[in-house]
Amino acid sequence: MRLLLAGAALLSAAAYYVYLPLPGGVCEPVKLMLLDALFRSFIQAGDVVHALGVCHRVHLLNRVVSWVEEVEARSCSAVHVTDSQLGGVPARVFQPKGGRRLKRGVVYFHGGGWALGSGRMRSYDRLCRRMAEDLDSVVVSVDYRLSPEAVFPDQYHDAVAAARAFLSAQVLERYGVDPQRLCVSGDSAGGNLAAAVAQELGSDRGPAPRFKLQALIYPVLQALDFHTPSYQQNQAVPILHRPLMARFWLQYLGADASLEPLLLANNHSALDQRAKLDWTALLPAERRKHFRPVVREGGAVAAAGALPGLTDPRAAPLLAESAVLGATPKAYVMTCEFDVLRDDGLMYARRLRDAGVAVTSDHYEDGFHGCMVFAFPPVASAVGRRSISGYIRWLDQNL
Repeated sequence: MRLLLAGAALLSAAAYYVYLPLPGGVCEPVKLMLLDALFRSFIQAGDVVHALGVCHRVHLLNRVVSWVEEVEARSCSAVHVTDSQLGGVPARVFQPKGGRRLKRGVVYFHGGGWALGSGRMRSYDRLCRRMAEDLDSVVVSVDYRLSPEAVFPDQYHDAVAAARAFLSAQVLERYGVDPQRLCVSGDSAGGNLAAAVAQELGSDRGPAPRFKLQALIYPVLQALDFHTPSYQQNQAVPILHRPLMARFWLQYLGADASLEPLLLANNHSALDQRAKLDWTALLPAERRKHFRPVVREGGAVAAAGALPGLTDPRAAPLLAESAVLGATPKAYVMTCEFDVLRDDGLMYARRLRDAGVAVTSDHYEDGFHGCMVFAFPPVASAVGRRSISGYIRWLDQNL
């Protein structure tokens, strides 16, 4: 009887830890709750070892990711896979076998808050293999440096260096890539880097090859406002909770973690700093439901001084001038309804259109942050499979 009671107590505790009230309409809520519980466990373990001085919280998470997710560069019958470097930056190259003589080319930046993950992770390895095979495309997955050792603009410089190297005549010839059919892409923090690369290289002049497309998957694009409608509506929706995104931003910008409460209270940026962008005007009415803006007349001076990257378009591409946006290539922007970053992507798509760029907005009403990389077993979700199919279909039709 005591064993039964103990078992029941353990099951109840586990159920209490796993259960999370989720909004109606989110895809496969039970699977998402289980995934979130696992992720939260590792984050909390990281916080403990960080507090004890054993190692940085991010290092523990990355060790777990490396142990569970990283795979060797293994070729198969359809795709040749090698680890290489581009512009001095490590990268995994996926080359389809057979097909057209000249291939399409995609440079891809993985997500992970500029702090976690790798292009060598199983999920990204599978994604890039599928892209290479389905698109008959050479795909280069870039392993830029990660925080806390690297902080802005290190990741940005790695991304630009790898992209410029890929666009060089020597590299395109080496991999048999058509210089007229090139795309820069990425998800989450990688979508941030892809957008920044598209802006930087869009201003290049001369006959050198240029990207034809930019494809951004639920990108993170600004840190001035942590109370946009999507931040308010989805602040507790897995797998990217609002406090975690604030923590990622502070790590990326090399700032002290003690500033997190200021970011979450929107007390880190003054009203005049955000005057150039009216969130309400950039978002469709159906996404602003129950929205109440949180605006401070004057931001905390200490926070503003410690976060100069807040208004740097290289870190926050949403803040770029219209002329810069207008020089970027045709765009695909994927967003998910149950994602704190939803409005970042929607606002960016609107600003690109206003600047004269052709944009395809692909919105998933039942999607959550990170869903596309959860398109494969053992955590495959239906919306993940749909989103990856839609992404590859758009590339196939436009690249």
